Amino acid sequence: MIELRHLLYFSTVAEEGNITRAANRLHITQPTLSRQIHALEEDLGTDLFLRDKNHLTLTEAGLFLKNRAEELLTLADQTERDFREQQRKLLSGHISIGAVEADNSETLAMVLEEFTTDYPQVTFNLFSGASDIIKDRLEKGLLDVALLLEPVDDVRYQKIVLPWQERWGLLVPTSSFLAQQPASQPEDLRGVPLMVAQRTEVQRFISQWAGYPFDELNIVGNFNLSFNVFPLVSAGIGSAIGIEGVIRDRNTEAITFIPFEPALKSHCLLVWKKNRTLSPTVAAFIKRFDCANKA
Repeated sequence: MIELRHLLYFSTVAEEGNITRAANRLHITQPTLSRQIHALEEDLGTDLFLRDKNHLTLTEAGLFLKNRAEELLTLADQTERDFREQQRKLLSGHISIGAVEADNSETLAMVLEEFTTDYPQVTFNLFSGASDIIKDRLEKGLLDVALLLEPVDDVRYQKIVLPWQERWGLLVPTSSFLAQQPASQPEDLRGVPLMVAQRTEVQRFISQWAGYPFDELNIVGNFNLSFNVFPLVSAGIGSAIGIEGVIRDRNTEAITFIPFEPALKSHCLLVWKKNRTLSPTVAAFIKRFDCANKA
């Protein structure tokens, strides 16, 4: 059976009149292209080219096939264009997305930009907030997908793990003695006034890293969004446990990030509820996100 790629190979050789130039256009090796042309001639039981040193001339059978090949390749290209245009028309609707504060939000922005360009009838709503609030909205069906930061109790979710890891550490006043250290050790946390996220998973995560119970830390306050805790850190009320991504690219000269040592890192996840029927638009968005993540 003749495949479209065989016709493309044949048509390119016919246009170039030379195997080497045709192979360069097709981005395949010259021996591979030669084998494909010979195999096509064997399948059809006739010579398609007259071979004269480095130049190839079409035989009568070759001329006949060239005309048919052009028709079929044009039809295939048109069909593919029509299909893509139909997909653009079919994919419409709205996507609701939740996102925490993290560096990986740049990946989300890139995918959204590409997706809405390809499917201009798709609109979206981006809800930023703390993980607990986002998960609650996901459970209630108010969000289709969410970008969350580990640790996450993901039993209820399907997920895509992003490759980039967020680094954990202390947000401290630049004037603090801690700001002079290259890293924060588990023992550095004892006795220091600390502010930490309300999430139980995060507190358990920090306790496992430190190697001692969480209640041994001097917790002076809890928060849900790191942005809100910046003024408290600047004022010297305490240091905050968080990720480096929340402070990067912000005008926060009064605050310094000190990474934990040994290093403590976690991934961002794109999650959506298990056993929930997804709209074609949301399913296509998740697929696009997965492809971008693997690229």
